[in-house]
Amino acid sequence: MEDHLAMAIEIVKAQAKVRNMKEDEIRAMVASLSATIRDMDLAAATGAGMPPDAKRAIKERTITCLESGKPFKILTRKHLAKYGLTPDEYRAKWGYARDMPLVCKALQRERRKKMRELRLWERRGQGDSAA
Repeated sequence: MEDHLAMAIEIVKAQAKVRNMKEDEIRAMVASLSATIRDMDLAAATGAGMPPDAKRAIKERTITCLESGKPFKILTRKHLAKYGLTPDEYRAKWGYARDMPLVCKALQRERRKKMRELRLWERRGQGDSAA
């Protein structure tokens, strides 16, 4: 007897002790539970069944595409187009904020530092007064 069938029988035995069940109902319940347990075992063995965690996808040096499972520094529009998504659709699908850049943390920090050094907001103000 297979393990999943034995587990299903144990569960149905416990259920039958608590309430009255007909023979057909017992058979149907054993078959249903057995199939469910087998499917759960298969999903656990293949690693499927659990959706990827969006929060863990963005790491220090990589961002993992939740569609393909591949790591990148930047999730480009071209890569997402392979899965029929735009960056905005990807963010909405996986629960990211609309203004969140699809880059790894290190690159995001590097870009922020560079923009602070350039101080473009000060240059823009100077150009307007000279004209």
